[in-house]
Amino acid sequence: MNLVTKLVYKRKKTKASIMKKIYTKMIYLAGADIPSDVIVGENVSFCHNCLGSVINNNTIIEDNVRIYQNVTIGVSNPYDGNCNFIIKKGACLSAGAKIIGKKELIVGENTIIGANSVLLESTGDNEIWVGIPAKKIKKEVKKK
Repeated sequence: MNLVTKLVYKRKKTKASIMKKIYTKMIYLAGADIPSDVIVGENVSFCHNCLGSVINNNTIIEDNVRIYQNVTIGVSNPYDGNCNFIIKKGACLSAGAKIIGKKELIVGENTIIGANSVLLESTGDNEIWVGIPAKKIKKEVKKK
C-alpha cells in the first residue's frame, strides 16, 4: 500500500477534525488533491501515489477501484454548479484520464477508462472507453 492510499484510509478512520486536516495536507504534499469529503470505499488503490491527480469533492469512489497518476475528476463549467461523480466497484481510471461532467457522471462497474482519455458521459458496466473524447471500444471486460 503506497503513501497516499495509507493517508486516505487513516483520514477516513479518524474522528478528530485536526487530524483529518493534517492527513489532507499530507495527501496534498504527496502530489494529489483528494478533498476530505470524497467518499472512498474499501480496497481503493491510488497507484503511484496518485501524483498530480485532482478529484472533485462531490465524488463517491466505491470498492476495489484503481486510480493512477494525473487523473482529473472535475466539472466542465464551474459556473453551472456542481456535478456528482460516482466511480463504481472495480473501475480503473488509467494514467492521465480526465472525467469531466455537467450534472452527474457515473463510471460503471469494472469499466476501464484508457490512458489520457477524456470521458464526457456516463458509462455502462464492464466496458472499455478510450480517446478524446472517450468512446466505448469494448463491452464485457473479462475480470481475472
